[in-house]
Amino acid sequence: MTKAYFSAGCFWGVEYYFKRLKGVTKTTVGFMGGEIENPSYKQVKTGLTGHLETIEVEYNPEVVSYEALVRYFFEIHNFEQADGQGIDIGTQYLSAIWFNNVEERDMAIRIFGELMQMGYHPATQIRQAMTFYPAEDYHQDYLDLQGESPECHVYRRIF
Repeated sequence: MTKAYFSAGCFWGVEYYFKRLKGVTKTTVGFMGGEIENPSYKQVKTGLTGHLETIEVEYNPEVVSYEALVRYFFEIHNFEQADGQGIDIGTQYLSAIWFNNVEERDMAIRIFGELMQMGYHPATQIRQAMTFYPAEDYHQDYLDLQGESPECHVYRRIF
């Protein structure tokens, strides 16, 4: 399996949608990009650690491509919102694609450019992947376990 990393506001909503995508075999919510090792949710939610709420997506590239994951990522959140996602405001809720290699980086940049050509103004950051820290167990599969659906995320077809 291959792993990809995305940040798009509250990780519960991002996980909710990626779990339902054919070819995704596992999702883990957590944090990436900050200054301290193994942060807690309580620390990250202050917005002071530099971490973004992030989802680790394990997928089968024979079923779903990295390109398809990136396109789907843009379709499940408001990538034009610069200060967070929906009512979740703060640096920990920013939109980012975390690339593992130059091919992933170039793919993200190309799709970002397509969105601009379509008239969108993406606020999404394209950043080198860093150490991923899983969130506490009670955050994993949270919306499904609560029988809820996302508040800050909705699927909308763009591509």
